[in-house]
Amino acid sequence: MKEHLEQGCKSCSKIASQWQRVRQTAETETNYRPPRDAVRIAKASLAGSNSTVEQKRPDSLAELLFDGFLPVPEGVRSSSIRTRHMLYRADPFQIDLLIESQADGRSVVVTGQLLDLRHPEIVGHNLQVTVSNLRGRVVQATTNQFGEFCQEIENRVTWS
Repeated sequence: MKEHLEQGCKSCSKIASQWQRVRQTAETETNYRPPRDAVRIAKASLAGSNSTVEQKRPDSLAELLFDGFLPVPEGVRSSSIRTRHMLYRADPFQIDLLIESQADGRSVVVTGQLLDLRHPEIVGHNLQVTVSNLRGRVVQATTNQFGEFCQEIENRVTWS
């Protein structure tokens, strides 16, 4: 590879340069330490909250990989429109969910995308998807040509 780069291949030299910058950035990242006061304040603000996420509930068919929802600390005001982003896996499928409370607070829009991890290059369209919060709220939708679905439902139960 070194000989190839020394021969002057511009395309490969550009790629090698990008990877060198990535390596340099990663090396300097270990030097960053947030101020102790900032860490102390962050820990104190989350101390009373239940911010831990159980990865797979016993009554769930899917494993939670990501949940962008963080509890709002006491005394902090939040906007009336709330959005929650979650990523689940139930092998061989992965489902990306975005749950948005509408401005009037009467409905929630659940948008998602389904991916078959065995064949990520193939988009599953016209597939029936059922999503439940295991507390009575169920979304049933059909995926479009991009594997996406969207369903608006009445807002009466908190999602988790």
